Amino acid sequence: MSLGQHLVELRKRLFVAAATVAVAAIGCWFLVDFVFTALKDPFRAVTHTSGRLAELNFQTLTEAFDVRLQIAMTLGVVVASPIWLYQIWAFIVPALKRREKRYALGFLLTAIPLFLAGCVVGWFIFPHMVQLLAGFAPQQTTTLVGVKGYVDFVMKLVLAVGIGFVLPVFLVLLNFIGIISGKAILKGWRVAILLITIFSAAVTPSADVLSMFLLAIPITALYFGAAGIAYLHDRSVARRQDSFSTGIAV
Repeated sequence: MSLGQHLVELRKRLFVAAATVAVAAIGCWFLVDFVFTALKDPFRAVTHTSGRLAELNFQTLTEAFDVRLQIAMTLGVVVASPIWLYQIWAFIVPALKRREKRYALGFLLTAIPLFLAGCVVGWFIFPHMVQLLAGFAPQQTTTLVGVKGYVDFVMKLVLAVGIGFVLPVFLVLLNFIGIISGKAILKGWRVAILLITIFSAAVTPSADVLSMFLLAIPITALYFGAAGIAYLHDRSVARRQDSFSTGIAV
C-alpha cells in the first residue's frame, strides 16, 4: 500500500472507532446519574468520618451539561474498547505476514480484558485518593470542589490506568514479530520502572504517594510478565532454529 492508501485506511479506521464511541456514549447517557452518585460517595465518606463538610460544586450554568457529556463519552470509550482496539489491530494487519497476524489477534484478545481491568483498578483507586487528600484540610473548614475539574481528573485517571495496563501487551507483540528481543526488554527494566513511576505520578496527585505505588506496582508486574513471555518465546524460536539447522546438517 502507498502512503496515500495507508492514510485513507487510517481515516476509515478512525471514523469507525469514533462512530462506535459516539453510539456507545449515547447509550451510556442513561448511566450518568448512577456514575455521578458513585463519584459523590468519597465526599460523603469524608463528611461522615471527619465531621467536616465536603461537597461538589457546580460553578457555572453549563457545567452540569458538560459534566454529563464528559461522563457519557468516557463510558463510551470504555464500552466501545473492543471495537476501537480491533480497529488498531485491523490497521496493523495488512502490513503483517500470515503468522504475524495470529500474534496481532492474540494482542487483541489480551488487550481488551487488560484495558477493562485497568479501568476497574483506576475506578477503585480514586475514592482513596479523594479521602486521603481531603483529610489534609484543617478542622472546622468546608471542602468545596469544582465538579468539572474533579470529574475530568477521575475520568482521565480511569482511562490512563486502562491504557497503562495495555502497553505491556505491545511489547509482547513487538517481540513476537521480531522487532525487539526479550533480553532487550529485560535490560531496559530500570528505564521502564522510571517511566512507569513518572506515568503513575502524572495521573495521581503528587501528595498521594500510596496511590501512586498502588498504580505503579501492577503495571510493573505486567511489564516483567511481558518480558518473561518474550524471553520464553525467544528461547522457543532459538530451539526451533537449532533443530532445523541440525536436520539440514544431517
